[in-house]
Amino acid sequence: MRNNVRGPTSALTEFLRESGIDHALIRRRGQQQQAEAGPSNVSPNGNLDAMNEGEQHGVSSAPLEDAAPDSDHLDSEDEAPAEKKRKLSKTAMEKYRAGAKKKAIKFDDDDYDDGEEDAYTALSKSLWTNKSSNPKPPIGSREKCVKCSKQFTMTKYTMAANPQPGYLCHPCAKASGTDPFKKPRAPRKRKSATEKRIVTNYQERKFPTLVSLCIKVISKYINDVEAFGDIGSVNLDKIIRALCRNRSLTPENATLFYDVKNTNLNVYDGTKLEPPALTTLALLNPNLTSLRIDFCGHLDDAVLNAWSASLPSLTRLELLGPFLVRVPAWISFFQTHPQLKGLLLNQSPRFDLDCMQTLAACCPNLTELRLKEIGKLDDTFLPYISSFQHLEQLDLSSPSTSCSEDGLIGVLHRRGTRLTDLDLSGHNELGDDFLKHGIREYAPNLVSLRLDNLPTLTDEGVAAFFRAWMPSVLRELSIARAPNVGTQALPALLDSTRSTLSALNINTWRETTAEALANIANARELQTLDVGWNRAIDNFVIKAIMDGCPKLEEIKCWGCNRVTAECPRKLNVNLLGVESYVYVAAN
Repeated sequence: MRNNVRGPTSALTEFLRESGIDHALIRRRGQQQQAEAGPSNVSPNGNLDAMNEGEQHGVSSAPLEDAAPDSDHLDSEDEAPAEKKRKLSKTAMEKYRAGAKKKAIKFDDDDYDDGEEDAYTALSKSLWTNKSSNPKPPIGSREKCVKCSKQFTMTKYTMAANPQPGYLCHPCAKASGTDPFKKPRAPRKRKSATEKRIVTNYQERKFPTLVSLCIKVISKYINDVEAFGDIGSVNLDKIIRALCRNRSLTPENATLFYDVKNTNLNVYDGTKLEPPALTTLALLNPNLTSLRIDFCGHLDDAVLNAWSASLPSLTRLELLGPFLVRVPAWISFFQTHPQLKGLLLNQSPRFDLDCMQTLAACCPNLTELRLKEIGKLDDTFLPYISSFQHLEQLDLSSPSTSCSEDGLIGVLHRRGTRLTDLDLSGHNELGDDFLKHGIREYAPNLVSLRLDNLPTLTDEGVAAFFRAWMPSVLRELSIARAPNVGTQALPALLDSTRSTLSALNINTWRETTAEALANIANARELQTLDVGWNRAIDNFVIKAIMDGCPKLEEIKCWGCNRVTAECPRKLNVNLLGVESYVYVAAN
């Protein structure tokens, strides 16, 4: 039974077929020429004698390809001489036979004698078999390794032995130098024409300064340094900051920063400074007036008692993590430092009401007070805090239990007019009434205000607060993680503070709109902005803010999935938080 599958054909045969020229047409043309010449060339049964025709008219009995070069003149009455036909057909045939040999295609002149081509009866590739090797056994079957003769289970990672036949187990395959589990190398993706036309703009980073290179070298070889010499307090602070960044400050190299002339010392990571080293710090820097130590977990009562005697001139103390200091040590320190003007404590769980009473009684001239993440802070502390008549900076953020609105309004009522910095983040009992009856009425001179993580704030209440409150010097404002604030509050906030605002944090204002966020561009003094998790932020809003704020230095847009890597950039503006892409401007 004949199917419709065709075998391979030459390019000439395809050309003749597409032109409507086949051997039947050539035969009819020959019969017509024979009839015009006379009946002598016709056989008794009326058929054309192909051999006589070839001899009289110069038409060879060659295959169809030989007649093809003169196919353009088959329908014309004045045909070219037969000799030219044979010469052209030879040239064409040699050309196409050479091409056919390259493709390993064999032509048979007898294939063109019948009216139709023979059917293509070759097997498909899926049915090809390799007689020299057996097919791969199914996965899960047990086979014998040809190298170590051990039984193993066939998997898709099993490799064939070289030379064949047989297969190798995984240990033998690895021993041969080939990893059967190695993933094939991904093909290199070729760029499309559109991607090739995109011009990538980038900013070349500037060379580091000589000072920064020296600080980097010194911090790397700090244990080989004997003395710094006279390099200035600013450079000393940069070096100690670089060391603390990778926790390389140790009791041995910390003495390089000690001097009897020091009045200000900042230790940004005191993790490796144990009690003897902290005691030595006070002995070698007796004239300190300001001391800051972060991560001072080794600080205990003995160290603080030593400071009470060794640092008589201390007026400002900032500590992060003094977990081990107990109440008697705090009381003794406050009693020996009545001149204290700044106490900034973070994470001191033993600081209680007795410490607060002693501080209020012994240090009445306090101007800075930070009691951040103090577990025992509550409303009982507030009357003593209100007693500091010169208080300018107050931080009571992140308590274990929130203070009441009435208690904090009482503090602002007594000391709000002098306050310049206020941080009450984490007091979740504070709401719209505190803004209205506390800050708006008693704190007109705030320069920095932080009210983060106050979930009870409403959009209407915050909007009404900013419409009525007109601060003249507010530069830093943070009301982050207020999920119910946004649509009405943001325009009112900008109208009230845009002339002086330099830092704004409205992280997680879920109710904002793109139009309201674009109005941030009117804050001409803005330098840092945090709009993270405001889902209405997109590339157009970021571009509008960058174009409208000439002093802008940094934008944080974490969680804004509509801001893409194609977001416009601006020189010297850091854009942080773009998904799958972080862009930092050159310094």
